[in-house]
Amino acid sequence: MKFFRKTDVLIIAGIAAVSFAMWAVYKYNNPGKPAEAEIYYKSELAATIDLNTGTDRQFSIPQNKNVIFYLEKDGSIGFVESDCPDKICIRTGRLKNIGETAACLPNEIILKIVPVKARSDDDIDMVAGK
Repeated sequence: MKFFRKTDVLIIAGIAAVSFAMWAVYKYNNPGKPAEAEIYYKSELAATIDLNTGTDRQFSIPQNKNVIFYLEKDGSIGFVESDCPDKICIRTGRLKNIGETAACLPNEIILKIVPVKARSDDDIDMVAGK
C-alpha cells in the first residue's frame, strides 16, 4: 500500500507553487514601504502612529484609557491590555505589515496598518453591515 500517488505529489507541488507565487506578488507590490498604524474608535480616526520611530512606547487613546497599546522598536504594534471580557485583541499579537488589522470589538477599537501618506479623504475606511 502506497502512502502517496503520483497525482497526490503533483497536486501538493501545484498548491505550493501557487502559494509561493502569491507570496512573491505580495512582496513585490509591498517592498518595505513605510507604514503607520491607524487607531479607530467608533469608526472615527482617533490616532495615527508612526511605526518607524525606533522607540518602545506604551500608550492609550484619550477616548478609552482602558485599552493600552505597545509600540516596539522594530516597528510592530499591538494590544497589551484591555478591559474586554475575552481578550481576543491581546491574543492577536503584534502587527507590522501593511494590511494587517486587529480589533477590540467590545471597546469598539480597530487597529490597522496602512502605508504612509497613502490615505485620502475619498478612501473607504470600513464597511459595516445593515
